[in-house]
Amino acid sequence: MKIYVGIDLHSTNSYFAVMNESGERLFHKRIGNNKEKVMNLVSRIETYGEISSLVVESTYNWYWLVDFLQENGYEVKLANPSQIIQYTGLKVTTDKSDAYHLAELLRLNLIPECSIYPLEYRSLRDLLRSRGFMVEKRTSFKNSLTTKIARLTGTQLRGEAAMNIDWPELEMMIPDKNNLYEIKHLRSHIHSLTNSIKQVEKVVLKQVKAQTDFRYLDTVPGVGNILALTIFLETGNISRFPKSGNYTSYCRLVDSIRTSNGKVKGVNNRKNGNRYLAWAYSEAAVCAVRYYEGPRRYWQRKMKKGNNVLAYKSLAAKLSKACYYIMRDNTEFDERKMFGYEGETLQGAAQTIVSD
Repeated sequence: MKIYVGIDLHSTNSYFAVMNESGERLFHKRIGNNKEKVMNLVSRIETYGEISSLVVESTYNWYWLVDFLQENGYEVKLANPSQIIQYTGLKVTTDKSDAYHLAELLRLNLIPECSIYPLEYRSLRDLLRSRGFMVEKRTSFKNSLTTKIARLTGTQLRGEAAMNIDWPELEMMIPDKNNLYEIKHLRSHIHSLTNSIKQVEKVVLKQVKAQTDFRYLDTVPGVGNILALTIFLETGNISRFPKSGNYTSYCRLVDSIRTSNGKVKGVNNRKNGNRYLAWAYSEAAVCAVRYYEGPRRYWQRKMKKGNNVLAYKSLAAKLSKACYYIMRDNTEFDERKMFGYEGETLQGAAQTIVSD
């Protein structure tokens, strides 16, 4: 007899619920998040029958549990929490009811699945994401630094200018020692983050640049090393997207509206997709318009029909489709296929994007 296991995963514990092919509830138990306890419980569950598969919701801490179960030969499905609708009309919901609901959806083959990102690239993807976090922090420190100097001296400086002021000059501009102490440590944090960002970029690029799917991404207008790394690592296996439109939707670059009888009734889930890819293609679109004639002409045509935001989003969607075919077919970017004519690089600019 086949059995189905739903797991309601929390930060410190997990609730297991077991159901058979007929929908009969067989067993449930809460255990602490410990691999030994999980293995002992799964062995106990197997006394009820053959485990067809297990399902875990895609919470922030699913890595360890899903990887451990897969290492031990179990089929695991990762459920998308935003697409799971609980029974309506229930007055009380508990971890037990949630776990059994997951098991029931698994039994009926109705689980809205998330892709389980390949283990060999997952840590590299997370490392690149940490770079983005460091860039945000560095920008915050730069803003604090320029604001501090402007408040004390009345001089509005850009981030790099504030970093390059000689210390004796700063002491003359700002005599108060406490303010100087704050500025000193702000500049120290910025230097440290800059070095860390460069090291992360070097480590990630060294491991990725030999991959065939990554090789031609930097031939796309507006896409340099950082955006190419982001696109490659956040996309994962391109074959999981049947068509380019599915990929563009995953990148959050399609409209999210709800209509009825030709009238707009609201919006659907705009956050359904990958926010890192949405950022990458938006940055690429801005850079492409700035330095490349083909994307600029396309953007100008769209501007006549809409507004600035929609024009950039339309170009970003077009770039995402180009990257889809580049990764799928391992081929270089072709300007003629995208815009219908040969584009020209403006001002001899390289295909790079400023990191912050």
